[in-house]
Amino acid sequence: MNYFKPLSGVIDGLAVGKVQQLIEHSNQILITAHLSPDGDALGASLGLYHYLKHKGKTVKLMVPNSFPYFLKWMAGAGEILVYEYNPQAAQVIFNHSDLIFSVDYNIPKRVGKMAPLLEQSTAQKVLIDHHLFPGKIYDVVISHPEISSTSELVFRMLYQMGAYDAIDKTMAECLYCGMMTDTGGFTFNSNNPEIYLIISLLLRKGIDKDRIYSLVYNNLSQDRFRLLGFTLSQRMKIYPELHTALIWLSLEDQKQFSYNKGDTEGFVNYPLSIKDIIFSVFIREDEDLVKISFRSQGTFPTNEFAAQFFHGGGHLNASGGEFHGTLEDAVLLFENSIGLYAEKLRNTPK
Repeated sequence: MNYFKPLSGVIDGLAVGKVQQLIEHSNQILITAHLSPDGDALGASLGLYHYLKHKGKTVKLMVPNSFPYFLKWMAGAGEILVYEYNPQAAQVIFNHSDLIFSVDYNIPKRVGKMAPLLEQSTAQKVLIDHHLFPGKIYDVVISHPEISSTSELVFRMLYQMGAYDAIDKTMAECLYCGMMTDTGGFTFNSNNPEIYLIISLLLRKGIDKDRIYSLVYNNLSQDRFRLLGFTLSQRMKIYPELHTALIWLSLEDQKQFSYNKGDTEGFVNYPLSIKDIIFSVFIREDEDLVKISFRSQGTFPTNEFAAQFFHGGGHLNASGGEFHGTLEDAVLLFENSIGLYAEKLRNTPK
């Protein structure tokens, strides 16, 4: 069958071949994703999970902690094991696995309390990720920071394996969801024409991309919608001379609106709709630390800013970080730091 122009072979062919061999010779496969898994982590992991199940493999998928309700529609989400719910059972699974996939994270630290189990495991380990600086514990590394999402990487890997015909509607829905969410609905990190070729190939599997968008983005609870309104009206500050916007939420703010995990997903994107805003920052107080999300337009490097001041990183236009201290101190650090990037911000076209 003619699938239009073939995709370029981005992933090293030797790495793809090695992964194929490892899958064929493995009996107990474990897929892992990062803390607070997002749409890409879950989409890529579930897409791979369904492929391995199709191959007749015994496979489990484990994440460190729970994930947002608006991602639980994906087939297989109910079978995902959450480490924090049963650490003892998780240890048994790690001990019996002979192949472990690390999906959408670069180093063991990103899986939190699961990290020692991953590092100590004698299983063969495969990394599939698109973040900078991959770890050194892996037997096979598929790391491409230039690729928009890990879900795209999983698709490309399967395509290069010659497994496109094995991808069914269920797998395609998961992979499309991951690609869509990690590009903000294809509004950033999505200028490579081949992304749209991949979308066309997924559409051929019968997915309804409009339905997927609605399930993720038009699925707000009343409390989440009111929290968004409160955040934008009461917790936003604009730095016009720096083309920057800051939004923030305390624990008390979140409790006021019956916060559930994932309720603030995507909030950081809204200030970029404001005229002349290049850089948007969202600082959210959590139980044991402060979490920070960064988004930008044009060439402003959010990953550089995140790494320099908030122990984070990510992509040019979308990054994250953390701060161990009070919400007030995190905001103060941001305000004291942003001036160092004044020239870049003023010279970055929207």
